[in-house]
Amino acid sequence: MNESGGWIKASASSGSGECVEMRKADQQVQVRDSKLGTSSPIHILSPAGFATWLQGAKNGEYDSLR
Repeated sequence: MNESGGWIKASASSGSGECVEMRKADQQVQVRDSKLGTSSPIHILSPAGFATWLQGAKNGEYDSLR
């Protein structure tokens, strides 16, 4: 995770601009929708909460939401 405050995208991002961006700030993980840019709401998670969400995504827990 980028510690400089800059937003990062997943390496699997297609480059279409429709992906999730993340950054670490103030001991939190912030997540936003890249296609909305700076107007996107920012979802704030604790590092533990983000790790739990990420593991769920890796396990396919959210696949039914597509």
